[in-house]
Amino acid sequence: MSAQKASAAPLSARDWGVLLVLCGAIFLEGIDVAMLNVALPAIRADLGLSTGSLQWVMSAYVLGYGGFMLVGGRAADLFGRRRMFVLWLSVFLVFSGLGGFATEGWMLVTARFVTGVAAAFMTPAGLSIITTGFEEGPRRNRALLIYSGTGAGGFSIGLVVGGLLTSAGWRWVFFAPVVLSALILLAALAFVPKSPRPDRAGQSLDLAGGLAITAAILLLVLGVERASHTSLVWTVTTLGAGLAALAAFIAVERRSAAPLVRLGIFRSGALVRANAAGLLFAAGFFGFQFLVVLYLQELRGWSTLQTSFAMIVIGIDAILSPVLVPKLVDRFGNARLILAGLLVTSLSYALFLRVGADWTYLAMLPSLLLLGIAFALTYGPLTIVATEGVKEEEQGLAGGLLYTSFQFGAALGLSGAATVNVWATTSSSPAALLDGYRAALWVPLAAALLAVLIAGFGVRTRRSADGRVIGKGEPSADERTAELPAAH
Repeated sequence: MSAQKASAAPLSARDWGVLLVLCGAIFLEGIDVAMLNVALPAIRADLGLSTGSLQWVMSAYVLGYGGFMLVGGRAADLFGRRRMFVLWLSVFLVFSGLGGFATEGWMLVTARFVTGVAAAFMTPAGLSIITTGFEEGPRRNRALLIYSGTGAGGFSIGLVVGGLLTSAGWRWVFFAPVVLSALILLAALAFVPKSPRPDRAGQSLDLAGGLAITAAILLLVLGVERASHTSLVWTVTTLGAGLAALAAFIAVERRSAAPLVRLGIFRSGALVRANAAGLLFAAGFFGFQFLVVLYLQELRGWSTLQTSFAMIVIGIDAILSPVLVPKLVDRFGNARLILAGLLVTSLSYALFLRVGADWTYLAMLPSLLLLGIAFALTYGPLTIVATEGVKEEEQGLAGGLLYTSFQFGAALGLSGAATVNVWATTSSSPAALLDGYRAALWVPLAAALLAVLIAGFGVRTRRSADGRVIGKGEPSADERTAELPAAH
């Protein structure tokens, strides 16, 4: 189908039903994380948790999510995308509810870890349903941009909803996703079509590779997550063990007849750039958000709800992604749009470097608004590039790679910003706190500028056969086939 025909073909009612279900799932994942962030102080007060224990409530989810993402993506390819999506959405529902009944810290940490694992299987399965169910081109691009905008909107809305629910009781932050999960589950059974059982002849889930990469990511994320809360020796040892597990994983994959990750997939320069830029973009975004929340609540004394409403403007990307970005992708191509989004991201962070002790909200607004615009320009196109040209039987893997990059980047950005903030804050005085924030704000800015450098390598304008301007990061179908040989 030509680009013109694909662009002209509207989404059918069935298409919209499937897209609604998958958007609901990514919205659920975003709102779940955001609401918990807001509820943490209330959880600590009610359960009597120490700061270290409270950190584990967040870290447990990150470890489960990041550690099992690649296994989850490959499982979707091997065992059926709809089957994996429905199964792990059910697990997500059950353990979110169990978290709401927790009476001890270890119960909550366990529930969050399993919820993270469920999200690690559910999310790449949902993404691969889109990338295999909508043909590559304008239709898939539109679906992915709606999908990514919904996920971002879930996070923004979750900040406010979390504040409202926490005021009624923090347990509602866990019970509300149960209701939403149940509705999405029923809709998935009704709208997401059953796909043929995947042909697994000669293929199996690479258990040795799965164990090695899961151990590697768990150790690396754990080392990064805990860097600002433990000794340098512990951090270096943990990261070293993670790198050793990663080396073992690569060795296993080279010898495996049915590898978990076909190493040839990394021959695609566009895929590698998208994952690297995504990692750095997530690092900057989550590090910046963390610092803004600290600034507003610790230094300025704003309430949780005030902070949530202040930051909701970042959610403008939920509107821009499905409405404006598809037109920009058609006009300029994904590679150029990603570069532009990362430049706007850098500008957003740079403007906030001069933050003052008595800044008005209008002084903060340009940075927050620019970040929302940047998210719209960057997140969806990164998703498109990271999955474009990948064989259908590896779409789950491609989604798993991308979300692993996002998750590891988020952990890296949060840890880096927190570490610099701790080192640069010499006392609890307002002036010292402000100095700490200003020093730490260089972390997200550095991440964004490095992402700009990487994205810049993907921009080399030329014309496609139909005259559309595309970038180096968007090779033709023939070029993508050459880049991704079937042989391992």
